[in-house]
Amino acid sequence: MITNPPAVSIADVLRRHLEAVGSDLDAEHEMYTEDAVLEFPQSGERFEGLANFRAWRDQYPDAVALVVRRIRGGGDVWVAECTISYDGGPWKPAVSIHELRGGKIVHEAIYTTEPWPAPEWRARWRSATPPFGA
Repeated sequence: MITNPPAVSIADVLRRHLEAVGSDLDAEHEMYTEDAVLEFPQSGERFEGLANFRAWRDQYPDAVALVVRRIRGGGDVWVAECTISYDGGPWKPAVSIHELRGGKIVHEAIYTTEPWPAPEWRARWRSATPPFGA
């Protein structure tokens, strides 16, 4: 009996792409189109073309570690919620928004932020379950 292998979902491919960050430059870049755009809104940077942002990532001076917490989306727009650490520093919340064309990333915007302590005045409404089921 011949069976077809299970279909790989966009979420699975995005997870592989994100989990490769900081450890496998080839896997990290295989999901982009050649004319992809990568933006970092916090720094105001925009990189155009896979070869261009692959070149600077190859020279990146710090170690980067990323943990994917959740991927959601449909069609050509997907969002990944992550935590990221630069050069062994503290873990920070991050969101990566992906726009796809033909199953590949044509535009990615990556947002990171500094965590802050939850204000005590909201405690009575807060769930006992932490975000991401951590």
